[in-house]
Amino acid sequence: MDARLLELLVCPICKGSLQYDRDAQELVCPRDKLAYPIRDDIPLLLVDLARDLEAPAAADASVAETGAEASVSDQP
Repeated sequence: MDARLLELLVCPICKGSLQYDRDAQELVCPRDKLAYPIRDDIPLLLVDLARDLEAPAAADASVAETGAEASVSDQP
């Protein structure tokens, strides 16, 4: 992601600066605890597409549910 572009972009909610997470390909707003995706080098600064950083991870929840279902179905 271009450093000059990062300097210009702000959070669409609070207008604060965003932090670039290279590994996750996201722009993170530390104030609002939201992560905006970057797809094909294009930041998608739409609130509807933002990931809530305080919400439990969907993958962790589905693994926990699968494990709970398996333990219930194993009982006679």
